[in-house]
Amino acid sequence: MKKMEGTKIKVFFANTSPCFCWFAVVFCNALICLSGGCIPKTENEVVVYSALDREFAEPILDRLGPELDLRVLPKFDQESNKTVGLVTEIIQSKGRPQADIFWNNEILHTLRLQKMGLLEVYRSPAAETFPAQYISSRDQWHGFAARARVLIVNTNLITDPDQMPDSIFDLADPKWKHKCAIARPLFGTTATHAAVLFATMGEAEAVELLTKVANNAVVEGGNKQVAIKVARGEYAFGLTDTDDAMIELNNANPVAIVFPDQGSDQMGTLLIPNTLSIIKNGPNPTRARKLVDRLLAADVEQELALSQSAQIPLNRSVTTKSPAVPDSLSLKIMQVDFERAADQWDQATKILTRLFPAGN
Repeated sequence: MKKMEGTKIKVFFANTSPCFCWFAVVFCNALICLSGGCIPKTENEVVVYSALDREFAEPILDRLGPELDLRVLPKFDQESNKTVGLVTEIIQSKGRPQADIFWNNEILHTLRLQKMGLLEVYRSPAAETFPAQYISSRDQWHGFAARARVLIVNTNLITDPDQMPDSIFDLADPKWKHKCAIARPLFGTTATHAAVLFATMGEAEAVELLTKVANNAVVEGGNKQVAIKVARGEYAFGLTDTDDAMIELNNANPVAIVFPDQGSDQMGTLLIPNTLSIIKNGPNPTRARKLVDRLLAADVEQELALSQSAQIPLNRSVTTKSPAVPDSLSLKIMQVDFERAADQWDQATKILTRLFPAGN
């Protein structure tokens, strides 16, 4: 008979034949593994949780695995639960992490994990080739391959270059009331953008701007929806990410991409990097560091830049960029303290939930 107490298994046998005992040992080991007592792993295995779309991340991981003699096992987020699903898994398994690396396609949730103490301290030697604002001050994440927050403009609806919007403040201009769009700023890169505005402008000014935007712009479910509906002519322009805007441009839709706030008296365009972090107490930290170092190499950012997502390289040694997207050196970039933005997120969430209620 057997008695199960949680994950402890007691087995008593009356038959003591050698064959039966051998079977009993194998059977017990299987039961222990099934109950969570062991997780078979190979020494060269690295588990990567990736919020970057499979079509962009998987070819890179497939290429680098054999090069580094690593068995790279990626897990991708569901499109309907972008980023949040993997973050939830990391939090729920913090007592016994299953992943080694979190490859996030934005930064706010990475900083959330950092604040919760779930990221390992590691500064890659490759960090020296990146601007300081894209490297964790606590050496717990590395930013690379950014998307820009851009305005996508329908060129059939706005034909006069002098009327072309060129700032995020145009989303609050009454002349564009109900003719412009923004994703609800509680999720994804729009949430990160909102948090950055709180940290950069101060709460009072950020609330003033976002209140005007909430009363002026149409709120969509996500950046992709904004880009698609501008391309269809449902809105004159909207705020989105470069990758979503590039899809509409590459599909020969009547759109233009505007990198906002480039004037001398303006704040610059916000770049939101992908982030790489090592999960604290993950199963294979040594090989995780090896893969992080390799992912931060120039050729990886170059590959992402030339892909359909047109990521903007942050590594100063990258020489080949997307011909359709300016590189980081030619843009006026918004100067951001991402960790300060994350510190203000809880307060910002309360205000944003009131300004941008669900279903509106």
